[in-house]
Amino acid sequence: MRFLLLAGAALLPLSPAYADAEKPAALVADGVPAIPDAIVAETRPYMEFRTAGFSGWNPLDKSMLITTRFANTAQLHVVKAPAAARTQISFEAEPVGGRWSPRGDVLVVRKDKGGDEFFQLHTLKDGKLTLITDGKSRNEFGAWSKDGAWVGYSSTRRNGTDSDLYVVDPRNPATNRLVAQVKGGGWQVSDFAPDGKRAVVFEYVSVTKSNLHLLDLATGKMTPIGDHKKAVAYGGAEFAPDGTLWVTSDEGSDFQRLGTIDLKSGKFTVVSKDPKWDVDSFDIADDGSFIAYVTNEAGASRLKLLDPKTGAVRGVDALPLGVIGGIEVARWGTIGLTLSSAKSPADAYSVDPRTLAVTRWTQSETGGLDPNANVEPEFVEVKSFDGESVSGFLYRPDAKKFPGKRPLIVNIHGGPEGQSRPGFQGRSNYLLNELGVAIFYPNVRGSTGFGKRFVSLDNGPFKREDSVKDVAAYLGVLEKDATIDPARIAVTGGSYGGYMCYASAIRYGAQLKGANCVVAISNFVTFLENTQSYRRDLRRVEYGDERDAKQRAKLMEISPLTRVGELNIPLMVVTGGNDPRVPASEADQIVKAVRAKGGTAWHLLGQNEGHGFAKKENADYQFWSGLMFWQQTLLAGAKGATD
Repeated sequence: MRFLLLAGAALLPLSPAYADAEKPAALVADGVPAIPDAIVAETRPYMEFRTAGFSGWNPLDKSMLITTRFANTAQLHVVKAPAAARTQISFEAEPVGGRWSPRGDVLVVRKDKGGDEFFQLHTLKDGKLTLITDGKSRNEFGAWSKDGAWVGYSSTRRNGTDSDLYVVDPRNPATNRLVAQVKGGGWQVSDFAPDGKRAVVFEYVSVTKSNLHLLDLATGKMTPIGDHKKAVAYGGAEFAPDGTLWVTSDEGSDFQRLGTIDLKSGKFTVVSKDPKWDVDSFDIADDGSFIAYVTNEAGASRLKLLDPKTGAVRGVDALPLGVIGGIEVARWGTIGLTLSSAKSPADAYSVDPRTLAVTRWTQSETGGLDPNANVEPEFVEVKSFDGESVSGFLYRPDAKKFPGKRPLIVNIHGGPEGQSRPGFQGRSNYLLNELGVAIFYPNVRGSTGFGKRFVSLDNGPFKREDSVKDVAAYLGVLEKDATIDPARIAVTGGSYGGYMCYASAIRYGAQLKGANCVVAISNFVTFLENTQSYRRDLRRVEYGDERDAKQRAKLMEISPLTRVGELNIPLMVVTGGNDPRVPASEADQIVKAVRAKGGTAWHLLGQNEGHGFAKKENADYQFWSGLMFWQQTLLAGAKGATD
């Protein structure tokens, strides 16, 4: 018997002849039931939200460049004034992002194919792309020179693994020039010096270790900035107009702080006064009069303006409470940014640095739904098995609409160097607002935003399962919550959160009804052996080195595939066929193993997707498939449901 999931979590039987939704051609739904059209109709408004991401300023006409989606993928649009029309300028089948030159005469865009992350750089003009890079390797945009003459970027074209450093005048691809050969996949040009002869280069080693270099663009010589023997991590680096190098660094602190670093001595001088929180990002005004920077305060963003001469700081209090990204100071001083909150999808804003007045440039649609009806999350903090404090955000459904104990989904973020923050819930607002399903987003140990000590607590194979033990602490508290039904709890997560999803399903299966695991690691050894070579060494620092016998043995021991015999709850697996990070084989092997022992494993494969579904038609179908999965697992015991 098939059922229809209705608002209020009631399950009603469907006629066998009920029409099914059309599955996108690139999706393979193995063991996944067909989606009834009734579910599509019921959820439709929640599928039709948009977001708008600020992508920079055009200095010629002072327009704003944004990314938003009108059709199947996010594309570039121009907005000439606050609340003005969004004029689409890119029309690709794949998502596109871009940056204007400081002159405003050239727009450089980045695009991959089917989510493979082998990005190519192009110029965009009159709706047409002109290739700058080789069309084969993986390329990452770094920075424009101050005069807009050059772009610095990294590329794996030499050997497919190492991210060498290049410069090019994008107006003439023939000017492409290799400046420096490096070893490793974590290199990037961060910024050009004002004289255009040098650039600061960022070398990522791990979340707690990175290095800065000064690159001579004529000779390719790189000079270390600071003592590279120190365990220091940098978050950003940018030259002020006077040549001073500003950085965010955790030197001498548990958190990223904003300050200057001397190019010769390497001495870091702290300027920001935010000792308890990370400085996430910053940008310097072209005249050097102020620096706009963003702090991460318990997951919420705060924008502040620093006067580098006096050290005075002004907070921008008129911005809604939410998560800020993509800040850029225009040549005329206006600050652009993206902001998302529980009650608003991501939208583009500007801030006047003189008056601190805030202007919203875009008002993204929410499918006709009132975003003010969305619930704000509650901060939850618990003590884990070893006394460590771990926290997360709990979204509770409206108690008046949904009285009594509610089902709960625990949604674990990826990374693991990531953080769950109180942003817009998108499609998941349907679960909250119409089905009364609570959602909890934990920040297990190893998450960012809580200092470098905390982010290091899960490093290597011998500490890895400590983060899984944190889930037990959360469950212990949430099961006792008066509004949560302890008999109806499930887990989901993506990427590393997908591993956590598998691991939680194995370890805490008696407390869970189902597990929906997305682009997930199932075996750490095969993952490390098969992830793309440019990122393999970077992941070994976090997870462990499978070439070392002791570490390999431990990685095998803690891998979900090794313990699949203990996985006794229904499983849904979502995979990107072109995923360069977690290969599709990771999903194939666990689905096969679960089914071999008679278990339930739904498998949804996006043949034209990578590390997560980026195309709307696929993301919609993924959500509907997930609804069907929750219907048969988490919500099967809902009050008023029929069997």
